[in-house]
Amino acid sequence: MSERLRHSDTVLFARILRDVRPYWSHLTGVLCLSLLSIPFVLLSPVPLKIAVDSVIGDHPAPDLLAVALPQTILTSRESLLFVVAGLVIVISLLHLSQLMCTGRLRTFIGERLVLIFRTKLFEQAQRLSIAYHDAKGAADSTFRIQWDAPHIRYLMLEGAIPFITACLTLIGMIYVISRISWQLALVALTISPVVLLISQAYRVHLRNLAHNLTELESSTASVAQEVLGALRVVKAFGREEFEGERFGRRAGDSLEARIHYEAAEAVFSFVIGISLAAGTALVLFIGARQVQAGTITLGDLLLVMSYLLQLYEPLRLISEIIGRLQLHLASAERAFSFLDEVPDVPERPGALGLRRAHGAFIFRNVSFAYSTGRAALQGISFEVSPGTTVGIMGATGAGKTTLISLLMRFYDPTSGQILLDGIDLRDYKVADLRAQFSVVLQDPVLFSTTIAENIAYSRPSAGHDEIVKAARAASIHDFIERLPEGYRTPVGERGMSLSGGERQRIALARAILKDAPIYIFDEPTSAIDIETETTIINSIEQLRRGRTTFIIAHRPTMMRNCDIKFQMEQGVLRVEAT
Repeated sequence: MSERLRHSDTVLFARILRDVRPYWSHLTGVLCLSLLSIPFVLLSPVPLKIAVDSVIGDHPAPDLLAVALPQTILTSRESLLFVVAGLVIVISLLHLSQLMCTGRLRTFIGERLVLIFRTKLFEQAQRLSIAYHDAKGAADSTFRIQWDAPHIRYLMLEGAIPFITACLTLIGMIYVISRISWQLALVALTISPVVLLISQAYRVHLRNLAHNLTELESSTASVAQEVLGALRVVKAFGREEFEGERFGRRAGDSLEARIHYEAAEAVFSFVIGISLAAGTALVLFIGARQVQAGTITLGDLLLVMSYLLQLYEPLRLISEIIGRLQLHLASAERAFSFLDEVPDVPERPGALGLRRAHGAFIFRNVSFAYSTGRAALQGISFEVSPGTTVGIMGATGAGKTTLISLLMRFYDPTSGQILLDGIDLRDYKVADLRAQFSVVLQDPVLFSTTIAENIAYSRPSAGHDEIVKAARAASIHDFIERLPEGYRTPVGERGMSLSGGERQRIALARAILKDAPIYIFDEPTSAIDIETETTIINSIEQLRRGRTTFIIAHRPTMMRNCDIKFQMEQGVLRVEAT
């Protein structure tokens, strides 16, 4: 079996059925409505047979009409013709009504299935560790959420249900044809194994092409997201042309993969079409000989040929579903592999809850290396008492931010232990542990919403007065009040409508509002002016009292009141008591 084809169609469909269990009743409704098309498909050629045999020809009307209609109509060719025309309209109206109802229900269920699956993928993306996203990139997860998720709708509503309907339609038509002429039914069936064997042979090849296509399209999306996310840097260095060429190369590879897949699918459809045409020609040849011999009527032959075309239509649909599903199955397989990813920072069974930490930390011979093998921290050991302010200095890449990331379990140590209040961090519930920290980053992250909602992001239940109090403590209230919409002012994407200092003070207000027992300030003043730095330092001085605080900084002004200063050099820690 191909390396890419990790799961069979049956295994994937079984998993999908488990995931859509809450909507089984709705899917059953769609299936039942779809099955109503079978009698309409079987009845649609009947008026033609009656017209040929009983209106144009001299054969008696079918028994069902003889029972339902008075003899005066049956003996009048003109009246019978009106009946036949009416039957065409009635059957069409009923069939179209069935299709309309099925379509509306299919749309509703399909969108709900996509919503459920997309939500599961999004929740999994949040569960996965920072290390996973560092390695894979955010665009890959985004592509799976946005583009792989909808394929579950196609698999269930345009794959499984039409497949079942086509199979039952096929059985019904074979039965009807066999009642007219078992020889013709037998000839029609001889082509079925050929079509199914061709479909099976192409299945693996199409799945491999589909996997390659989705991976290349995800890579193309990654380039676009990366460039647009760093557009200021791209423009500042005049790299628009280079990035355009890079995107063009990736998009070109995706285009070639798409053309290759479509070409393979076209060849597959061509082979299926030729096989079905051969079967049709053989049935027509034998059927015409039977009409000449008087074994069946011309109406019977027309009915058989009409059924045959519709017989081969579900057979064609079955083969096309097997082929087309490979692209959808490849996307579903990618989505399931994403859901199966195990977080690098797992929560242990029976993990301990944590309401409010005291803030005592112990590092015991802690080392950490990234997945690339690069050692970031080496044998670090120290203790921090509750309420201590710890300053961490060092050159870029020395391991300062990695050390802080370990505190919040964005990563786990490669070796050693980190204890909070005497208990290993890995023994706490992850959500409870991270609830103990308020963080202000060097590059503050704001969301595309209002200032008030950004401040309240750390504590959504906070009232307006509490938000204003936090803003005053961060020395940003007066600025907000001068804005036309005040606290309801939108900040734009990533807060880019504000200056760096304004974003930093809003982030500080957010940290203050959380009122956590442990604070982390990661280079909070490195990108702002001296006046704003002084304002933020004064706010931090008030904030850190009675709380364990970690400060990463380059400027000595941030370190002057630290109880302990750490000097980091290439992942090695040197402690200086002050």
